[in-house]
Amino acid sequence: MFVDSHCHINSDDFAADREEVVARAREMKVKYILDVSDDVAKTPEIIEFCKTHRNIWTTTGLHPELADKYADFGADIMLEQAQSPYVVGIGECGLDFYYNADIKPQQLQVFQTHIEAAQTCGLPLIVHSRDADDEMIQMLTENYKKKSFRGELHCFSSSERLCRAALEIGFYISASGIITFKKSDELRRIFAEVPTERLLIETDSPFLAPTPHRGKRNEPAYVVNTAQVLAEVKGLSIEETAAITTQNFFDLFDKVKKDE
Repeated sequence: MFVDSHCHINSDDFAADREEVVARAREMKVKYILDVSDDVAKTPEIIEFCKTHRNIWTTTGLHPELADKYADFGADIMLEQAQSPYVVGIGECGLDFYYNADIKPQQLQVFQTHIEAAQTCGLPLIVHSRDADDEMIQMLTENYKKKSFRGELHCFSSSERLCRAALEIGFYISASGIITFKKSDELRRIFAEVPTERLLIETDSPFLAPTPHRGKRNEPAYVVNTAQVLAEVKGLSIEETAAITTQNFFDLFDKVKKDE
């Protein structure tokens, strides 16, 4: 049994065949799916989708690229949405200075709001970080010292320094299709050192399809390809990797009701 701990199957990319995508995931033994919200305005729609699809859950948050789209963005809307039994995390949120450095002040402010929401409600924080290692390390560690919170670095492809800082505060590290790419030797080396009890797997679909699907639209069924490479990196069997990452998912997203 596998878990796709981060995907976006309610995006427009899946409008034509969303049900078939879910069916293909089930055929590949992907039993649990976290259909992550990256815009609080879309969260209610995803909640409705989750209500009619067994073992699919969602989150509440605002992607850093949207940090300037909401005036006076506050935690209230996330805390309200987090009351839904289908909302199990805060995010996707974080910092991205690769594409959106021009709105850095807004990103920092909005990310701080997400951290405070996670501290308030206790749900895990789902963190996106790109070209922002220094600021990310500072914000995570300084806020954690004030009041602890849980979370993960999703779709991790940053530095070993950020990875270590996140592990030190109890975060999980999630492997995406990037770990399968030919030029990702350094990333695979970093994942080789991540404790098995802190590992997650994801697709981040429709983006970043793993080898051998690279260049195609990604989908939850392909999380198995990422798991296969992670198993090789960790010296584990695919069955062990599936069991470990699935249990880790339940440990972090403990609001999810496990289907016995």
